[in-house]
Amino acid sequence: MHDHAHAHTPTLQGASINRAFIWGMALNMAFVVAEFTAGFVTHSLALMADAGHNLSDVASLGLSLLAFRLAKVKSRTSYTYGYRKSTILISLFNAMLLLIVVGGIGYEAVRRFTEPYEVQGVLIAIVAGIGILVNGFTAFLFFKDKDRDLNVKGAYLHLAADTLVSLGTVLAGIVIIYTKWYWLDPLISLVVMVVIVYSTWGLLRDSLRLSMDGVPPGINIDEVKNAAIGVNGVKDIYHIHVWAISTTENALTAQVKVDAQMTAAGIEALKKELRHELEHLGITHATLETGC
Repeated sequence: MHDHAHAHTPTLQGASINRAFIWGMALNMAFVVAEFTAGFVTHSLALMADAGHNLSDVASLGLSLLAFRLAKVKSRTSYTYGYRKSTILISLFNAMLLLIVVGGIGYEAVRRFTEPYEVQGVLIAIVAGIGILVNGFTAFLFFKDKDRDLNVKGAYLHLAADTLVSLGTVLAGIVIIYTKWYWLDPLISLVVMVVIVYSTWGLLRDSLRLSMDGVPPGINIDEVKNAAIGVNGVKDIYHIHVWAISTTENALTAQVKVDAQMTAAGIEALKKELRHELEHLGITHATLETGC
């Protein structure tokens, strides 16, 4: 017997997520313009590098919002899951985009070590201080939903990392004011680069894994087996396949061996209980085949 079910789990609130993305894009875009202008005027690579990073965040937020909306598109005969897989592909693209930004920042930072510019520590500290407020506020907008969607988590991690980078830039600006250590400017750029790589690596790894239909992070096949065997009447479960439909939905297909004496009504009750156990493990769509 075959059975396909859709478990009902809490979903992201569309209106609040839309507002968070739009606010994040608007505030960060305004800050990018101000930060890059200040960096260009003061010859500060740290500010221009951070502006470039923030610009990539604006693009990332825009793509994540697009993915969130595409995921709402209804399925059709040619796309039976709708466009929900786009959330994974866009998450992967966002991670790759950030790594490209890293290469540009690293190249320019190394060049600035050999050709240092005099920079204005006061303006650097002021602009970076504004960055703490902008990035801190926008990161807060995504905080409550960061563990429920990979794209939202990516947005939160990037913005939280930006907040820490801005804090470091403020401190560097203050030091430059009193010491004239202009080499701190490209050094902060390298710190920005390291932070981007660190915050992006996990996102890249998980996105690549999901795009290859690997078992989603947080789901353990042995736990799935143990949960199934724990259901009364289940003798064995095998041919287990688990993959991600989107950044928030996981699917499973499996064959379940049951007691030979079990009635049709008993099998339906068993499936209902098994689906409930799978839902607790993060599997929202289950297709089960039963046999003796």
